[in-house]
Amino acid sequence: MPLSQIVKLLLITGIVCIGIAGVIGLLIKMSISIGKLPGDIHLEGKKGSLNFPITSCILISVALTILINILMWFFKKGS
Repeated sequence: MPLSQIVKLLLITGIVCIGIAGVIGLLIKMSISIGKLPGDIHLEGKKGSLNFPITSCILISVALTILINILMWFFKKGS
């Protein structure tokens, strides 16, 4: 892998990390917490609790799929 592609990858990774931090910050300000969306399953019993955030998992999966496709398109276009 040439140095120019490594630099692009590091730059994009940094921008993505900043973007994720910004989105998380906005969600916190809007009082929306991942894991407590409508459709997430939370069961509580005498001996413990079970939390299965199915809606949150689907939302994160869709966002990551879009992001990975954009990154793949960017690197194929740049080659």
